[in-house]
Formats: sequence, structure tokens, C-alpha cells
Amino acid sequence: MSTLARARCQAKAHPLAMDAVLATAVLVCMVAGSFVEPRHRDSVSWALRTPDPLSLLLMTLGAAALVFRRRAPMTVLALTGALSVIESVTGDPRAPVAMSAVIALYTVASTTDRPTTWRVGLLTMTVLTGAAMVAGPLPWYAQENLGIFAWTGIGATAGDAVRSRRAFVQAIRERAEKAERTREEEARRRVAEERLRIARDLHDVVAHHIALVNVQAGVAAHVMDKRPDQAKEALAHVREASRSALNELRATVGLLRQSGDPEAPTEPAPGLDRLDELTGTFRSAGLHIEVARADQGSSLPAAVDLAAYRIIQEALTNVQKHAGPQAKAEVSVVRVGPNIEITVLDDGSGEHETQDGGGHGLLGMRERVTALRGTLTTGPRYGGGFRVHAILPVKNRTPTGEDPA
Repeated sequence: MSTLARARCQAKAHPLAMDAVLATAVLVCMVAGSFVEPRHRDSVSWALRTPDPLSLLLMTLGAAALVFRRRAPMTVLALTGALSVIESVTGDPRAPVAMSAVIALYTVASTTDRPTTWRVGLLTMTVLTGAAMVAGPLPWYAQENLGIFAWTGIGATAGDAVRSRRAFVQAIRERAEKAERTREEEARRRVAEERLRIARDLHDVVAHHIALVNVQAGVAAHVMDKRPDQAKEALAHVREASRSALNELRATVGLLRQSGDPEAPTEPAPGLDRLDELTGTFRSAGLHIEVARADQGSSLPAAVDLAAYRIIQEALTNVQKHAGPQAKAEVSVVRVGPNIEITVLDDGSGEHETQDGGGHGLLGMRERVTALRGTLTTGPRYGGGFRVHAILPVKNRTPTGEDPA
């Protein structure tokens, strides 16, 4: 830390002590100046003189008042101004008592607003200069009288400049702190959104594949003794579902790797082009599925394509888990104007998860649809079964006009 910086820190920590040092320095300057006087009024030569006791008293009182200039700037200015007026009227030759009033005026200007500085500064200059010109022993046009006017104006101007600079620096500091807080809040918001997105993906992947593994493992255990060939086929499906789950988990968790970690898989995110593969895994688990599509030729944004795939995946997983062993499912994907509509129906008798019941599948679907400014409708069907209906806008309708992907 530099010497100037340390001095500033000490001044902030001990303002009264620093004001006492300043008052002592001002007193020394005033006393030293009181020993010098012009030899002739019209010449520039100087001579030594002995100041009057009254002048020494006034200088001492004015310097002592400066110790409290931060606590009561207006009071100190009034006191030093009164001492300066007394010296201007009685002193001949005059002692520089007005120096204490100039310091006090500077303090007032640096701690108040500009209108107050103008009013107080003009009043101080008028009173001190007027008293020296009208009631003083010197001619009104004497240089000492004009010097009082000039020095009081300089004190007010310097104080106002310091106050303006402090306000400017404080404004810059506040803007920087606000910008820093905004960046931190934006970073926390983005982290929370990313965590939520990854949590949704992990839930969809794990719930789908674990449900298939559970069903196939149950089939293998049931037919292991009587039909080993079918048991081997079920175990093969278990192995395939496990491998797919691991691959998708690796792709999702790869997003969390740091720059120095191994590269994440470059396989694209799943979409409706893999719908046949998705339904095939459920058919191999024993679920009867009918698929109807009327969206051929539609080009979907990546976010919409992924959301449609995950909604169908989660809905069929719920059918597999909750609708019963004899349930049938119907999947329809239809392009209607600017939207893509996803519908998954089943005729099962089981009770699906509800948002109030602690399940996260429907909640994840709703969050995906809401993020794309779409609508999701879920609930039991009349006559039995469950219905999931999602409308996803193909053309983005977010306020900022940015692609949600």
C-alpha cells in the first residue's frame, strides 16, 4: 500500500486527530503570516513585525474551531467568520485570521449540496469583504480586502469540486456494485435453470429405462425354468435397456464436465425421428402401442423436438408402470398450423402419478411445455385410462424472440 493510501485510511479511521493536525498547520501558517507586513503600501518589499495580542488570540480561536469542522461545519464557519470580521475591523496591520474561515467554508462546500454552497459562499464573501472594505482601517480598494474576496471564492469552489468528485466516484462505485450483483444473480439463475433441465433429463432417462429393466427382469424370472429361450430374450432386452440408459446418462452428465475433462459424447439429442426406436423398446417389454403420425415433412426446432420425444417417453413409462399388464397405448403426433400436438392415451385401469402425489414425471413434462410457451393437459379418460395431451408451438413465441434451445 502506498504512503498516500495509508494516509487516507488513517484519516478515515481518525478524523478528529487529522482535523487537529490540520488546525495546527493552519495556526502555524497564520502566525507566520502575521509576522510579515508590506514595508510600503505601494511597493512589493516586506518587513517583520510583531502581531497584536488580540490578533494572536483570534488566530488561536479560529484554528481551534477547525478541529470540529466535520462535526458542525456551519457552526465552525459562523465562528471563524465572526473572528475574521473582528480582525478585519480592528487589526492594523491585519493578521490572516480569514484563513480559518476559508478552510471552514471549504468544509461546508464539500459536505453539502451545490445550492447551499452558493448561498453560504456568497453570504460569506459578502460579509467578510464588506466588513473589511466598509469598517476596516484600510482603504476599501486595498489588496488585502480583494484578497479576502478571492480566497473565500476559491474555498467555496474547491469544496464544491471535491464534493462533485466524491459523488461521481460514489455513483461509479454503486453502478459497479449493482452490475456485479446483477451478474451474480444472472449466473445463479442460469445455474438453477441448468440444474432443473439436467434433473428433468435424468429423471426421464432413468425412469424410462429402469421401468423397462424392471419389466423384463420380472419376465425373465417368471419363465427362467420353463422357457429359457424367452428368458434369454428378456435378459437381452434388459442388457440393451441398461446400455441405452448408460449412454444417455453419460451424454447428460457430460454437460457437467469441466474444460480439462474428457470430451463429452457428440451424439445429438433424441427427437421424434427416434420415435419408432422408442416405441420398439416398449413393445419388446410387452406393451401394445399404436402410433399415428401426421407430421411428416415438419422441421422442428431442437428444443421442441426433444420436448416432444421426452413427453412421449415419460407418458409411455407411466403407462408401463401404472396402467396394468394388459393396457394398450395410442400415440399420435399431429402438426396443426403453427403447433405440434402430442397425444398419448391408454385404457389401463391403474392410477397414474399426480403432481400432488409426489411424482415428478408429470411435473417434468409440464415444466418442459411451459418453457416452450405451450400447454399440457393430463388426466383420467372417461371410461377408464389416462390421457396426456401437449401442444407445442413450432414457431417460438418467447418475448425476447430467442430460440429456447
